[in-house]
Amino acid sequence: MKRYLSFRILRSIISIFLVTTITYGVIYTMVPRRNVFKDDINYGKLKGKPDELSVYENTAFSKMGYIDYLPSNELIATVSKEHEGLTGEPNAENTAILEKWSKANGWTLQQLPISKAFYATKDIPLPQRVFRFYANMIQIDHPWKVKDPDNPDLERSLRFTKDETVGWALVGSGTQYKYQIYFDKQFPFIHQNIVHLNLGVSYPTFAGQDVMEVVTGGQGKTDSQELTFPTGVTAKSAANLTTRQYQQTAKLSSKEKRLFNDNYTLTQNNYRDPSMMAMSFTMGIIAVLLAYGIGIPFAMLMARYKGKLPDRMGIGLVTVLISVPSLAFIYFFRFIGSNFLGLPDSFPTFGAGDIRSFILPTVILGMLSISNIVIWIRRYMIDQQSADYVKFAKAKGLNAREIARKHIFKNAAIPIANQIPASIIGAITGATITETVFAVPGMGKMLPDSILANNNPMVIALVFIFTTVAVTSILVGDLTMAMVDPRINLAERGE
Repeated sequence: MKRYLSFRILRSIISIFLVTTITYGVIYTMVPRRNVFKDDINYGKLKGKPDELSVYENTAFSKMGYIDYLPSNELIATVSKEHEGLTGEPNAENTAILEKWSKANGWTLQQLPISKAFYATKDIPLPQRVFRFYANMIQIDHPWKVKDPDNPDLERSLRFTKDETVGWALVGSGTQYKYQIYFDKQFPFIHQNIVHLNLGVSYPTFAGQDVMEVVTGGQGKTDSQELTFPTGVTAKSAANLTTRQYQQTAKLSSKEKRLFNDNYTLTQNNYRDPSMMAMSFTMGIIAVLLAYGIGIPFAMLMARYKGKLPDRMGIGLVTVLISVPSLAFIYFFRFIGSNFLGLPDSFPTFGAGDIRSFILPTVILGMLSISNIVIWIRRYMIDQQSADYVKFAKAKGLNAREIARKHIFKNAAIPIANQIPASIIGAITGATITETVFAVPGMGKMLPDSILANNNPMVIALVFIFTTVAVTSILVGDLTMAMVDPRINLAERGE
């Protein structure tokens, strides 16, 4: 078993790496770089300000990994370490020094159109971009993470203590996050800030935000409540105190000093609506449970009455469901649900706070999978009806219902258990059309939106997430199948 798991985990990592790398390469080589600013409102506003436009462009390209960028102040500060007396004045002497340094270090020296201030850029080769992406993907917090020259006596420690704000927690000092491990009443109940995934910075949509924060953070309006801050001050705020991060001493505001008794003043907000990831996973899991809850008994009924009226009617219905395009299927049941059942045809009508917003997209997502489940289980159960153990059960005097329920379905449960994790992932990743039609703010809708907006970091991050979850589901399916049937020995498959 250990050998099999090791082999599958290694193969899964390689699969994730290949899919993500190919996606990264396609996006950063085939998609024109100029398309990044196509729908950027701020970019259009700066067209009358050439200097600011140039800075804006290079900053964006730098964040997205196209180039390394040294703005004027950083360039002068860097070169001044080797050439004393260097200034930013665009004269011949400074130009000669900067050109020589740039050429020697592989940079391209440039000047702003109006002010003629110097800056430098360096194109990053694709292999180097990919290497940086993976090298910086896993961020580990530790007591020596923070570098603050204005706080030389900063304590460096990790201790498990009862904090006044969050209760028992692993509290760090010198770490980026104050609460390394903490507990609350929200799933998964045990939370950590030690390891974080860094999948880049979102741009142009959600500009400047960490991609993982966009995908896993709350949505909608902020949820403000009465909070008691560490200094004892009580105020109405949406701040999530469990997300406190270190703020450099030089940047501390008077308000932050009034509310907090240390440098851990940066917080994320609480929001009323769940995250994109939570939205997609919740709908996907419920849709699969619905699909199997309807599909299994329907398939068993068809298999039991093979060739008779229930089976013929079922085959006809399944054939129609398969033949109808997914988009037409979605719009048809959306029309039925909104016009005859009074359900909203758009998620934002009532929002995430109303269960009615979830009914149509979740039910339709589940119904899209029913036809394949019915065909597959029906075919399997019909094949099993001619097996020797079924003939033996008939000889013992068991009726058709008992044989189907106690014997045939028991054996059919093995492949069903294997397919359920993959079905959940299929529902989550396949919800792109459903979420788009109903304007559900989930990962499925975010993927095409990011492609259209040329939000390359977000596209790569979502592909990485979907691929990771998909390959993991295959492993979970095998393990589930082994749990259902002890006769299956996964160790033999790893040899």
